Amino acid sequence: MKSLKMFSPRRLIATSLALVTSAAALQADPGVVTREDLVPFGQVAWTAPNFEIPKASPNLPILDLTDTSPEATLLRQLYNRGLAAGFDNVVYDNHDRGHSLPKVGSFPRVSKLVFGRELQELNLDYGLAGKIILPAIVIGNSSTAITSGQRKRSQPRLAMTTPAGPMRAFLTYVTNHLYIYPEHRDYDRQDVFPASWPYMVITQGSSYSDKPFIRAMLLSLAAMRPDTQKVLQDKNLIAPTLQMILRRSLKAVYSREAYLTGFAHPPVFSKKQLAPERMVSLAASLQPDQIPPMVYIEVEDEDFRTAAGLAELSEILFDTPSAVARVWRGLDFTKRMVVSAGKTADPNGHELTFTWVVLRGDPERVRISPIGDKGAKAEISVDWHDTWKVVPTTDRLSNRVDIGVFASNGFHDSAPAIISIGFPGHQERTYEPDAGGQNMRIASVNYDATFRKSFYDPVIFWTATWTDQMRYDDSGGLVEVERQFRKKTQTLKNLYEMPDGQQVRYVLHERERHRKLKMNIGAAE
Repeated sequence: MKSLKMFSPRRLIATSLALVTSAAALQADPGVVTREDLVPFGQVAWTAPNFEIPKASPNLPILDLTDTSPEATLLRQLYNRGLAAGFDNVVYDNHDRGHSLPKVGSFPRVSKLVFGRELQELNLDYGLAGKIILPAIVIGNSSTAITSGQRKRSQPRLAMTTPAGPMRAFLTYVTNHLYIYPEHRDYDRQDVFPASWPYMVITQGSSYSDKPFIRAMLLSLAAMRPDTQKVLQDKNLIAPTLQMILRRSLKAVYSREAYLTGFAHPPVFSKKQLAPERMVSLAASLQPDQIPPMVYIEVEDEDFRTAAGLAELSEILFDTPSAVARVWRGLDFTKRMVVSAGKTADPNGHELTFTWVVLRGDPERVRISPIGDKGAKAEISVDWHDTWKVVPTTDRLSNRVDIGVFASNGFHDSAPAIISIGFPGHQERTYEPDAGGQNMRIASVNYDATFRKSFYDPVIFWTATWTDQMRYDDSGGLVEVERQFRKKTQTLKNLYEMPDGQQVRYVLHERERHRKLKMNIGAAE
């Protein structure tokens, strides 16, 4: 055996470089996409219809040979018996320029996506993904965030609060692309996401928190039966099915009853919840004629308005086929929606039944009334929520209600479609019984979040330097509003009178600021 002393430092460096080069060579060739490959897809994305995944050498192992974990061992056994599809149709898209990558050599047969120089110069290889859609199964990640300025936020919150973001996220979901992003300070002391959706996987933490989930998703994909993976790809159900596998396999989710609770469907996932071996096992068990559908929802009727509150801003944040989000701006105590999942179809024609579940919020303040034998439609009534703790035993605060809609084909429950309602938790509101004692009415609103140092997202909400106190007559009619500033008080005939020109200018300024900020944040994607 040679002694280490026989190697000079220069020789050690040369040997190390040779080993790295050798390890890199044991990888599938990259898949390259260039500007010439792109074809416009509506106004939100491009497609690359002629993109081809390089074929990996059959001599390459399915996984790194040093990976002896239970999930890796199970996948090898399945693959060696011809029961697992492997990675022939899979591309990995790193969207942070190598900042957060799987371990070199861990997936030798997975082709890595490479962007041409012109696309790199346009930043299409960095940050929020989804602008380029490939005819392939894509697993990707971007361990990035906007970390400064008024618009600072995680990539998922950026997607939720830009004009094209929600539809682009849905587009990836229905074209077999699934991306993983860190929450980066958007789900720490407080959950500040305006919505929850199944379009991406959001991970607890910042850089590198996405890596265990990349691995778990790739393992699950490879473990699928070849015919199951092909059917899922052909029917564009890869991403919804992977979301179901992730959530159904979480630690402590050991029954259908547990799956149909908020515990299995948090907006953000912690690596402590991951159970990769269970994911591989569930993925391998899926039969092509039993795969669950993707749930489509649409709002048929609602109390949320396109102009509400003093600034008369829209309460409709976004409408997409598997996620709907609303922002509570009006002074109502209760709002109502009628939502239908009737356009959902099972990929194999099985009859579907639907389950509607409060995933987040006070069950006493959310009422769901399914309509019809199969529950494909529901009337939802939601009362005002003050800021509350996500779980009583933790300190994380939330100002959002999430309602999940699940479709069952008798074999599996689907991933959820999600209805989210975000509340202006930076406002302090009080409600009181009306004159008849039957309903609740607004009594006061403190808009001054800046003075109270209360967080709010300036892309969605606004703050003002006053508190409104409402006064009603014996019949319940609003008589006047006492507007209390920090150093003065005004009496108004109604909320919208605003005799002070400064107030009028302030509200008009808020409307214009919101319009410009949304445009700017969209341009910053």
